[in-house]
Amino acid sequence: MNTLNLFRNEAATRSLDAGDLLFHEGETADAMYVVLDGEVDVVQGGRVIETVGPGGIVGEMALIEQAPRSADAIARGPARVAEVSHQRFTFLVQQTPGFALHVMKVLVDRLRRTTRRA
Repeated sequence: MNTLNLFRNEAATRSLDAGDLLFHEGETADAMYVVLDGEVDVVQGGRVIETVGPGGIVGEMALIEQAPRSADAIARGPARVAEVSHQRFTFLVQQTPGFALHVMKVLVDRLRRTTRRA
């Protein structure tokens, strides 16, 4: 699954400058994001736990479990992201099995990295 190809022409995008906050820990999640250009740091407890580059997704965990965000997401430099609403996310999961499998793979990869660090 190439998320860049899937979301490259997305109408709902946001441009970020270095240091811009995409979302803040504790906020209610109404969307996830696909990094189209640049990089976004996922920061928890003042520490960068992951840097997400082009084609990567961020914010999906809170969207899936409909819980508050578990970390901050901050643009490392100039970046552009596609905003995927909860409604669109649900549609994509139902209609595009490759997308659903991709999201699961991202979650599994993050879990494995976290387990290795612990």
